[in-house]
Amino acid sequence: MAAGVALALLAVILIIATVGRGRASAEDRHGSGEPEPSKYLYGICIDTLDVEEDVVKKNQYLSTILLERNVGYPVINSLTANRKIFDARRIKVGNKYTFLLTRDSVPDAVYFIYEIDNINYAVFHLRDSLAVWKGQKEIDTVREIAYGTIESSLWNSMKDNGYDINLSIKLSEIFAWTIDFFGIQKGDAYAVIYDKMYVDTVAVGISNIHGACFKHMNSNNFAFSYNADGRGDYYDENGLNLRKAFLKAPLNYSRISSKFTNNRYHPVLKINRPHHGVDYAAPAGTPVVAIGDGVVTKKAFQKGGGGNYLYIKHNSTYTTCYMHLQGYAKGIKQGSKVKQGQVIGYVGSTGVATGPHLDFRVFKNGTPIDPLKMKSPAAKSIDRKMLDQYKADINPLKAELDSLINKINQ
Repeated sequence: MAAGVALALLAVILIIATVGRGRASAEDRHGSGEPEPSKYLYGICIDTLDVEEDVVKKNQYLSTILLERNVGYPVINSLTANRKIFDARRIKVGNKYTFLLTRDSVPDAVYFIYEIDNINYAVFHLRDSLAVWKGQKEIDTVREIAYGTIESSLWNSMKDNGYDINLSIKLSEIFAWTIDFFGIQKGDAYAVIYDKMYVDTVAVGISNIHGACFKHMNSNNFAFSYNADGRGDYYDENGLNLRKAFLKAPLNYSRISSKFTNNRYHPVLKINRPHHGVDYAAPAGTPVVAIGDGVVTKKAFQKGGGGNYLYIKHNSTYTTCYMHLQGYAKGIKQGSKVKQGQVIGYVGSTGVATGPHLDFRVFKNGTPIDPLKMKSPAAKSIDRKMLDQYKADINPLKAELDSLINKINQ
């Protein structure tokens, strides 16, 4: 009897083992047997949702897009009421949007996501919570290099070499106090070490420039990003701050059409007279910025001369003047405090002018001086006690930049 029971138990054990091996074999065929990880899109689990993507078309508004998905007006009005989170009136043609839908015979929209730009997006919860919030895509940062020689302009060189043209703008901002970008010459060169941002393998911008060298008129000008005294800034190889009290020019990407002189033939008045400023020819509407911190002391219109103009007093020594403006930036008035690089107006041709340009003037102790020859004191540099550490920290970057510049020169 006992032997019979033992044999029966052994048979059951063998059957269980066989079934177990069968299951294990099936799991081997289909993977580890563990459930697949959940899938997320815009931070939302989409395991039970379908994804529908499109772009905003001409004459489409948020309301029309949502109505096409049977989202009613009460929901739309509730979601668009809070403009502090996202102003629905600002959706742009060509921007991507996504619906997350239930997997029913008649799909119901649960979420609507609008991509504000390549990184930021707004999520609209279309169900009971009726919530709106902003999010950011995951950004991968990759350190890259760029180097080349200038034939016509920095912008063209960047474009021709396949680099992000925004890099040229960032370089012009970093070296704005030390290099006159209106005087760039053929044969000038550059080398840059920077971080580029990617979202889903697509480049979306530049996050930081670690170091750069701009070779201008056979002189190497270095810039290194460094955090000193809790504030990040750009310094040269000797620890001197690249930021000066004044910018080199009050606008970007234009040309000098007339320089400072005591005897210039006026193209409109047809007479010779002094021109105590620099004319920057640029398209109408080009932003004009203050070259330094200061206070607006005059804002007026001169019918027979400078048209719309501004005077900014920077300190007890220097005052600047900006003439022939098309108009003024919002909030600019007499008595306004302005910051270096702040937009104060826009290039125009008001007053006596043959075309759109900025007549820019600088006064030192009340006397006009040549803006192109003005020397500007530097901002705070690296403390002498930290100088050895600073040079040790930037040395690898400088060595790499030297190598890139030497490669260009070969």
